[in-house]
Amino acid sequence: MSPLLETKDLSRHFKVGGKLFSHRLLHAVDDVNLTINEREIVALVGESGSGKSTMARLLAQVYKPTAGQITFQGKDLAQLRGRKQHLQYRSDVPMVFQDPFASLNPVYKVSHGIKRGLKLHRPELSAQERHQELLRVVAAVGLNPPEEIIERYPYELSGGQRQRIGFAQALAYRPKLILADEPVSMLDVSIRIGLLNVMAKLRDEEGVSILYITHDIASARYVSDRVMVMYGGHVVESGPTESLLADPQHPYTQLLLSAVPDPRAPLEVTTEAAKAEPPAVIDPKPGCRFRARCPLAVDVCAHVTPVLRPVVPEHAAACHVTAPAEVAAA
Repeated sequence: MSPLLETKDLSRHFKVGGKLFSHRLLHAVDDVNLTINEREIVALVGESGSGKSTMARLLAQVYKPTAGQITFQGKDLAQLRGRKQHLQYRSDVPMVFQDPFASLNPVYKVSHGIKRGLKLHRPELSAQERHQELLRVVAAVGLNPPEEIIERYPYELSGGQRQRIGFAQALAYRPKLILADEPVSMLDVSIRIGLLNVMAKLRDEEGVSILYITHDIASARYVSDRVMVMYGGHVVESGPTESLLADPQHPYTQLLLSAVPDPRAPLEVTTEAAKAEPPAVIDPKPGCRFRARCPLAVDVCAHVTPVLRPVVPEHAAACHVTAPAEVAAA
């Protein structure tokens, strides 16, 4: 079965320096190959500045790629033409944003945005059908009673309820894939689990795939089917969630896990690695971008950029030190 969405060598660079003819480039995303299948939650994990939010905006067509390709249901997004095709893609692949307090217009009731989206993306529905669909999607994200919720203004809802409304807006479009950019990071820890359960419910009951972007690898373990770890614009490790987090192959993934108080991941990293600066991604030279923080770095790491390669079945890492599967099996 072909992937629902796939990227090939996707890159996005930004000019920096403030000068009209500046040639300095910030490499926010470099040569990323990502796949998302139907009914799957893929977690894109990394610290601030790793490039994961830029990836979401590339997939949402907020940014155009500097290089590479994005295909959705086998069709190259660069071939989309006209308002109708772009509107259909945005209906199939909506985005849920990080800040639940800025994503809703405070002037209108929470029903306004959902009804407006239904009218735009599903014009075949009558006014009565739009109202019934409004109630359905609000109930589907766990807000009850929906008849009461839709009459409230955003200031009358908690942060968690507002974020559920964000998922309801996306669900109203009958999406195939939701891009969720740090959807629980601004919520209290006590209510994050409810949003994660909403995402799992949308996958299991509505058949929606989700790209879950997060810096919290513990929540990725809870909700995702696969994990992709980003660092310095590169994907450094990817694989099924349980096998990747039970046996991380890249030193950066080990560093992320060391911050999680989980007895299943008793990993240690050096103090130097934990405190080192993020990588320089402005006009970066070849080499591993994690090498300054890596306790395992060798000479080749400073000159050759590692690429993702299989290390165990369905599990790949971009590391010169980690042995590939064929070597490990020998």
